[in-house]
Amino acid sequence: MATEYEGDAFISYAHLDNVELDEGRGGWVTNLQRALVARVAQLYGAESRIWWDPKLQGNDYFSDTLEQRLQRVKSLIAVVSPRYVKSEWGRRELTAFCKAAEQQGGIRVQDKARIFKVLKTPVDRALHPPELQSLLGYEFFKEDPVTGKMRELDEIFGPDAEKDFWLKLDDLAHDICDLLKLLPPPPNAIPARGSVYLAVATAELKDRREAIKRDLVQHGYTVLPDRPLPLAVEEVEAAVREDLARCRLSIHMIGRTYSMVPEGGLASLAELQNELAIERAAKGQFSRLIWIPPSLQVDDERQRRVLDQLRMDPRMEKGADLLETPLEDLRTMIGAWLQKSEKPARETADTQSLESLPTLYLIYDQRDADTIAPWADFLFKDFEVIHPAFEGVDSEVATYHEENLSSCHSALIFYGSAGEPWLRGKLRELQKCAAFRVSRMPPRTGVCLIAPRTPVKERFRTHQAILVAQWEGLDPEALQPFVSRLKSQEETSAGDGTDTLK
Repeated sequence: MATEYEGDAFISYAHLDNVELDEGRGGWVTNLQRALVARVAQLYGAESRIWWDPKLQGNDYFSDTLEQRLQRVKSLIAVVSPRYVKSEWGRRELTAFCKAAEQQGGIRVQDKARIFKVLKTPVDRALHPPELQSLLGYEFFKEDPVTGKMRELDEIFGPDAEKDFWLKLDDLAHDICDLLKLLPPPPNAIPARGSVYLAVATAELKDRREAIKRDLVQHGYTVLPDRPLPLAVEEVEAAVREDLARCRLSIHMIGRTYSMVPEGGLASLAELQNELAIERAAKGQFSRLIWIPPSLQVDDERQRRVLDQLRMDPRMEKGADLLETPLEDLRTMIGAWLQKSEKPARETADTQSLESLPTLYLIYDQRDADTIAPWADFLFKDFEVIHPAFEGVDSEVATYHEENLSSCHSALIFYGSAGEPWLRGKLRELQKCAAFRVSRMPPRTGVCLIAPRTPVKERFRTHQAILVAQWEGLDPEALQPFVSRLKSQEETSAGDGTDTLK
């Protein structure tokens, strides 16, 4: 009999990690839970039930009620920190959830683990509870390039930390959604797209590897390896071979640092993974991409030898490529492979959806709602025009706005009745929403300058959008160049500087 789940996820944490660093900002776990509820709901298309206990104190007892609820939750999110690994309460929550999961078929469902390890603060892996040691985890901290100290991803540490927090949270939310779609699992279910082997890389390439992983996950692929590799060379080879057998593509990112050598081995992990990928390619239906950052300066003689061997390797089989170009070229190459591999599925898709018009989100102050009607009518012939909502529950209006920012192809802000602070705020929202978009780029954006005409508005300049002057009302001839730019498939940016169309 299938389990009747009452919750999507339970957050297990140490209460010390939820103490506010700055009064009024909320505790770190509070902010994590609130953001996850919203983001998972947006991705999953239904209300998310991510449960936690904000009131439980250290001297409370582990109740039968809590244990029963852990038996009816689909996943557990463990917030790992120095305090958490010492917490008896956290240990009990993990044990109770794992016990229930084993009775329901196991901790893993297909390729997905039902436990998500959120690393709030660096903790030696040996100190992690046994249930968590085999999981890769989501690192919500980053090394400060100036001091070398690890900083948690929190807005209190600045805008870069806040942006990285949202990117990492988006990764976590996507993976939670993938799991939710499998519980309870359908008969003989398989991943929608398949698997890609993204070779383990050295620490210097960590951020770039995660960017590639994020792209693949958002295209519906399972990224392997999905757990830490063993230490002994024989076990490493077995694990990598097993993962490669499930894939039709492997991606190898090689930097300036010589990677670790597995115990008992002679070659580095990077070399070993590449050799096993060549072995896998010999069996057919497999592609291999090797990427080296351009103008790489290497001091280690061992790594120089590795790079020279890769460049001169005569075994570049059909379907294999070596790139020494910017990361975006690698992403383009991967995108081309994905497009080719997904072509049969796309050809069977609904024709109408393939021919749908690009969406254009019109952003304006409520006072200008009637004024912008001529522009909306004019643009409707080339775009699916979306308007903001002004009526309803505040949270619903905000959610609708965020969804439009994340999904629209382009955005046009009308600078009319509202002031410049409002306009700058909308431009910041469009920049921030890039974290939730597949392209990782903000929508193509324009600012339409409309009446009332003021000296402040005439002096307005920005590098974030195309400016379109329409002071006397709708001027189709002056607006058409902007429309053409948005429709152009080759235009990928709003420009290198402020561009005003008059």
